[in-house]
Amino acid sequence: MSKQQNHSPPPPNPKAPGTAVGVTEAMIEKLVHTFYARVRRDPLIGPIFNAAIDDWDAHLSKLCDFWSSVTLMTGRYKGTPMRVHTELPGIAHEHFARWLALFQATALTTCPPRAADLFVDRAHRIAESLQMGIALHRGELVPQIGRPKSG
Repeated sequence: MSKQQNHSPPPPNPKAPGTAVGVTEAMIEKLVHTFYARVRRDPLIGPIFNAAIDDWDAHLSKLCDFWSSVTLMTGRYKGTPMRVHTELPGIAHEHFARWLALFQATALTTCPPRAADLFVDRAHRIAESLQMGIALHRGELVPQIGRPKSG
């Protein structure tokens, strides 16, 4: 007889940054799905994502796990984003800038203001880290990207 496992997501950590600003799993899912629908249609970064991702459903699920781990400290994400991004040929600063602009616009329209600010702040930190890792991997100078002013 097989034992049925409970596959409900882990609860948010009460000390997680998202808990204080009302981030929920439903909010994360709406943000991720809305954002990547825009990414897939974007003329600059859409071709990069569409060439790299074979199974969008699985990828979106992984990204929801990622943002749940980042904002709610659930520990759901199990992956290596630095390795994945360093293996993308031709990814450059302008791609990150476009990703960030689309992400910010999506967060501001799908999330309450304080939650959007948290998502955008974390997105900028992640983009900076990835760009630094990619530059170091390639032996290039590390680019500087500016952060938007919170409003």
